[in-house]
Amino acid sequence: MSSDKYVAYVSKYTIGNKLGIKIFDVDMEKGRFYPKDEVEITNSSYLTISHNRKYLYSITDFGVEAYKIMPDGQLEVLNEASINGMRGCYLSTDYTDTFLFVAGYHDGKVTVLRLNEDGSIAGITEEIFHRGAGSIAERNFRPHVNCARVTRDNKYLCVADLGMDHVKVYKIDHRRGKLKLVDVVRSEPESAPRHIKFSEDGRYMYVVHELKNYIDVYHYYEIKDIPYFDKIQTISTLNDYHSGNSAASALNFSEDYRYVISTNAGDNSVVIFEQDEEDGYLTKILCLPINGSYPKDATMFPDNKHLVSLNHESNTLTFLTVDLEKKIIVLNGPEIPCDKPNCVIFHKLSADE
Repeated sequence: MSSDKYVAYVSKYTIGNKLGIKIFDVDMEKGRFYPKDEVEITNSSYLTISHNRKYLYSITDFGVEAYKIMPDGQLEVLNEASINGMRGCYLSTDYTDTFLFVAGYHDGKVTVLRLNEDGSIAGITEEIFHRGAGSIAERNFRPHVNCARVTRDNKYLCVADLGMDHVKVYKIDHRRGKLKLVDVVRSEPESAPRHIKFSEDGRYMYVVHELKNYIDVYHYYEIKDIPYFDKIQTISTLNDYHSGNSAASALNFSEDYRYVISTNAGDNSVVIFEQDEEDGYLTKILCLPINGSYPKDATMFPDNKHLVSLNHESNTLTFLTVDLEKKIIVLNGPEIPCDKPNCVIFHKLSADE
């Protein structure tokens, strides 16, 4: 692992400048980031890397922007495209890198864009506005599409609607780039499903709920081309003694898919679970402070020995050493200033770099 070289991409809101993506060199042994470059883009709410690892896509004010990932980790602009709506909050690609899916929190919209073979964005193939009224008048009075992720068999798009407390399941028409609603996976009222991830083998779906601070685990399977999602576990992202006023935020797998990482704003903590490959269940290893305010995203380094937390309200990146056997994390060096960080992605460079 130590011979592998990585960069990290951090998306952030832009305050007083337009440099919305930070690129860092990663020191795996020391568990630290070192500034490499910054990319001019406004309000990068979220980033994703194509499954072939060649391209990076980002939310921006006007829609989405595509970049080619260079051998040294630098980003070269390919093009930009409108999503014909308000700024999105999440994006992902299908497993053939044919389509880009964008979640719209502010307008409750799912947008599908076709991708060209060179990684650039071709244009919109589908737009769906979620409808209805939620249960919390102050916040969830209307749809808030917060996440859109494809099942690993590449058949269905699962869309978390934080305002409506459910995940809508759409069958993907790969020829036309259209979506057809085939199922609705309902969460508890006022739970606010926020992010979705799938296990490495695709059999289990994990949904973190912002307002009730827990992760639901579902067994996903198909019978006669009909998808099924059976809930098998609900596990808290908090310690038992926590009193409330907290919001779950991040949901990430470790690079080897052995661990699931989430965060709690308010409690300002990170929680690490071990995932059972056979039955999909999560076992909580630790839930401890991250030395920052509002950890919007956090993930472990690829070596599983260090962790970075993106602290949205304290405008910092904090680094911690992780000892999973002892179930502890320890602050690792000084924080790095970063205005309103949103998400972080590690990217492994080619071996000859």
